[in-house]
Amino acid sequence: MIPEPDILVVGAGLGGVAAALAACRAGRTVVLTEETDWIGGQLTSQAVPPDEHPWVERFGTTASYRRLREGIRAYYRQWYPMRSEALALTDLNPGAGRVSKLCHEPRIALTVLEAMLAPHRAAGRLTLLTEHRAVSAETDNDVISAVTLEDLRTGDRATVTARYVIDATETGELLELGGVEHAMGAEAQSEFDEPHAPDQPQPLNQQGITVCFALSHHEGENHTVDRPADYAFWRSYRPDFWPGPLLGLQAPDPRSLEPVPRTFVPNPDIDPLAVSADQSADAGDKELWGFRRILARGMHRPGAFDSDITLVNWPLNDYWLKPLVGAGEETSAQAVGEARQLSLSLLYWLQTEAPRQDGGTGFPGLRIRPDITGTDDGLAKTPYVRESRRIKAVTTVTEHDVAIDLVGPYGGTRHRDAVGVGSYRIDLHPSTGGDNYIDIGSVPFEIPLGALVPRRVRNLLPAGKNIGTTHITNGCYRLHPVEWNVGEVAGALAAHCLAEGVEPEQVQSEDKRYETFARVLDRDGVQRHWPDVRGY
Repeated sequence: MIPEPDILVVGAGLGGVAAALAACRAGRTVVLTEETDWIGGQLTSQAVPPDEHPWVERFGTTASYRRLREGIRAYYRQWYPMRSEALALTDLNPGAGRVSKLCHEPRIALTVLEAMLAPHRAAGRLTLLTEHRAVSAETDNDVISAVTLEDLRTGDRATVTARYVIDATETGELLELGGVEHAMGAEAQSEFDEPHAPDQPQPLNQQGITVCFALSHHEGENHTVDRPADYAFWRSYRPDFWPGPLLGLQAPDPRSLEPVPRTFVPNPDIDPLAVSADQSADAGDKELWGFRRILARGMHRPGAFDSDITLVNWPLNDYWLKPLVGAGEETSAQAVGEARQLSLSLLYWLQTEAPRQDGGTGFPGLRIRPDITGTDDGLAKTPYVRESRRIKAVTTVTEHDVAIDLVGPYGGTRHRDAVGVGSYRIDLHPSTGGDNYIDIGSVPFEIPLGALVPRRVRNLLPAGKNIGTTHITNGCYRLHPVEWNVGEVAGALAAHCLAEGVEPEQVQSEDKRYETFARVLDRDGVQRHWPDVRGY
């Protein structure tokens, strides 16, 4: 029997977990659902180490996000056989990956996230339903009155009523189920006058997805997988805008689009303590093994690990042939299936055909790691989803708010209703509409509360990539710390509205009500404004 909560949070990715924590912290009862058996979304079931801005160790995140990061570090310090030099680092980067100052294994993040939720579950405030998905929603007078959930293990269905519903799904599924006005794909340039928008609306033009996986390397061993069913296709596939075959070490530089060679050398003999992760100085994506490395053997006492572990989320396995959202369930399933075949084909190519520095080909010692991803085949439980349905919001964040070429390095829109901050380049991967990378410098930005408030529906809030951005600005709003911030604010706002007897639109539009809510966020450690920093 599912209890009737104050707040229903559908989706337990980073935004959903943060929303549940904030609502429970405010004393509200919450039902939190998740389609997979792992909470954490892009950090766990999608197996993506955090993409973060260069100031993350000092400021620019919420206090609870910092607790998550420090919890991950504490786990490694307590349980892993780390060198004394690594243990002494306050800014420990367990994997010494170049994409982030905190590259780590998905299971460690899962453990810490579950620990953060544990007190609320013990107190009875939080009910967590894994392997459940929303299948329908009932509406009444601009209110989501009930959501029906399906247990994916048994097929049983149950209907949950709650005073507030938070959509923290990866693709904004409740927006579709509840008839909430939303956008998909690329808006026309005429809608917001964005320089990088297309002439016509392209709802099925969406960023590619990626099925990630983890690898270790064991020289002298043979871990070659069976040849994937679609290997012939992917081995010969060459996109029009690519400098060679997709399965190859030549790829466009995302910022310049010039062809750039990548290197792949497993277990390089480099001290991981010498690695610096700062994407404002170096994107770090040219040396593939170290780019998203999540375990560095050199961080640990000699002999503890015989290989690094790296996370494969590269240009070589981005998939963009079919859209994930809005083209029907059959097309969505085909997209996921083909993306999985691409990743398996990349693995097989690496094991059998990839060029080696010694002049040979193939690395049969590469071993896919199902123990890291928690799956039978070693692929991540779900694809890395970069783009969702997006609410038609009171405030839409556009390129004019954040693009460095439009606002200058110290510019950016200052919002009277700021509820958080974020920073990242506008980073769009190749898309289902045939676009190459769109990678634009941006400025540190404030998150407006208006981007979380639907124009019509009164009790639904977004808690992830489904807020009021555009196809373009989603590129800098879609990363881990921003998703967490958005989710935390959504949960806090729902709880605040219940306590004060008001609705989200009132909190956003009325200065005094907003100021009262802002004090709640300040108390909880939600940073709402940036110090004087420069975009990149």
